[in-house]
Amino acid sequence: MLVNIGYGNVVNMDKVVSIIKADAAPIKRMVQAAKDNNLAIDATCGRKTKCVLVMESGHIVLSALLSETIENRALGLHTTERGNEDAR
Repeated sequence: MLVNIGYGNVVNMDKVVSIIKADAAPIKRMVQAAKDNNLAIDATCGRKTKCVLVMESGHIVLSALLSETIENRALGLHTTERGNEDAR
């Protein structure tokens, strides 16, 4: 399932291992290491990175959206896909 991670960029949530806030120092080091190894995908469109999506392939995707926003969008798609099952 594809989820919008901001500014017209989408990611396959079936391939996401975790969504992490980007403000901690260890995460900033992880991002720099991924950039050095050409494993970083910058989807921020020039804005501040607020969260990092770690993919199954070892790539990381940088997003300018909050992790909670992406989580809510992913959960919203699950509810929509199930249709009226939740209403029963």
